[in-house]
Amino acid sequence: MPEEDEEIIKAVVTGTTPSYSLESKLGDCRRAAAIRREALQRMTGKSLAGLPLEGFDYESILGQCCEMPVGYVQIPVGIAGPLLLDGIEYSVPMATTEGCLVASTNRGCKAIYVSGGATSVLLRDGMTRAPVVRFATARRAAELKGFLEDPVNFDTLSLIFNKSSRFARLQSIQCAIAGKNLYMRFRCSTGDAMGMNMVSKGVQNVLDFLQTDFPDMDVIGISGNFCSDKKPAAVNWIEGRGKSVVCEAIIKEDVVKKVLKTNVAALVELNMLKNLTGSAMAGALGGFNAHASNIVSAVYIATGQDPAQNIESSHCITMLEAINDGKDLHISVTMPSIEVGTVGGGTQLASQSACLNLLGVKGASRDSPGANSRLLATVVAGAVLAGELSLMSAIAAGQLVRSHMKYNRSSKDVTKLST
Repeated sequence: MPEEDEEIIKAVVTGTTPSYSLESKLGDCRRAAAIRREALQRMTGKSLAGLPLEGFDYESILGQCCEMPVGYVQIPVGIAGPLLLDGIEYSVPMATTEGCLVASTNRGCKAIYVSGGATSVLLRDGMTRAPVVRFATARRAAELKGFLEDPVNFDTLSLIFNKSSRFARLQSIQCAIAGKNLYMRFRCSTGDAMGMNMVSKGVQNVLDFLQTDFPDMDVIGISGNFCSDKKPAAVNWIEGRGKSVVCEAIIKEDVVKKVLKTNVAALVELNMLKNLTGSAMAGALGGFNAHASNIVSAVYIATGQDPAQNIESSHCITMLEAINDGKDLHISVTMPSIEVGTVGGGTQLASQSACLNLLGVKGASRDSPGANSRLLATVVAGAVLAGELSLMSAIAAGQLVRSHMKYNRSSKDVTKLST
């Protein structure tokens, strides 16, 4: 370390210079990360030798993606596909450290491809935010509920809400009361952005407007968990959040036998007893599937989505049905709350941007605002369809344990690995 940096490191270690202030003080994000990293190692006595520092653009995350960086984690990206969806082939990027996941999804893609491809339907597209406000009485809360849900007032509320962005367009307001507290679930279109910030700005505009006629309204929080963000919630499962998508395919009998190594009857029975009955026995909420979250998480990390939104985005019910006199298999996944964007947040980082570009959905759509994010949502659902098809087949054929023993186990002696 240069002598000048050594002095700064000592200042960080002693607490004279706050670690969070290094970027603004130095004007060099890479240098700030290096100094913070060295100070951390000295303060903790722990080495960060395995955590890379070089080869990352720290300027790109300043003020928007990550605070106080000391390096970056490497996650391998595999490709599943081609996924033939709505007549177009997609190579699906998946960032994961779970062996078999990409290979299994890839097998599902193959089965779908040779069967003629999958089709998708987008049912809804709207991000939500639900503030909670309090009144002195339940009657007063009900008065505001009536005002918000009266169609006569919707145009005025929309005008106020839509001032927040040229893409934000209010779609609906759904209210719920708990005592004297009112929860207002605003839903709006958000273009190609995932849209949480956009909808929050619109909600704030409406809250400010309402204070005139409801001065006794006490705004407790801009988010009252009736949204509901990053938590399993029935409201998302029933009403949807983000993009609501159904994806389906018909898998031919010979493909089930030759590619998936099982049979239609076994798959249908397994789906009923596992994904439907088993999930019901477990009291699942939106978890009527084999492993939708595996695929959603991997695609989300690769494409710069918010990984925490995997929770509600993985709500999925997988349906399998024997058709054509029991010879062929109809499979579908219904996912009511896929929350994705192709602009903002982590989508702008170089690696994640490259993965979006691979799918043909990088950035905002010039022709039709929101088209790229909607397409990304359908690709996510299509990849889940492939993943569900392959894993269910592996379980039906008794291949799951064997494949994981082969591909998901390290050959290293962990007792010799240093801590």
